[in-house]
Amino acid sequence: MGAKAAKLDPLISEFEDAETAARYEAWLRAKIEAAATSDKPRVPHDKVVAEMRALLRSKRKARDGVG
Repeated sequence: MGAKAAKLDPLISEFEDAETAARYEAWLRAKIEAAATSDKPRVPHDKVVAEMRALLRSKRKARDGVG
């Protein structure tokens, strides 16, 4: 990290520089690999969506003072 990294255009990348982008990509790839090889049980998409809709509905009711 001795040399100053070149800044990336914020319209093209959310990262400040290529080094930060590369570190994030390596981290993300490791997370994806860990999830893909995990022995944890899978949760079906429809179940997750239904749970999130119910959670959002309950939070909206609480916010609005309904129920």
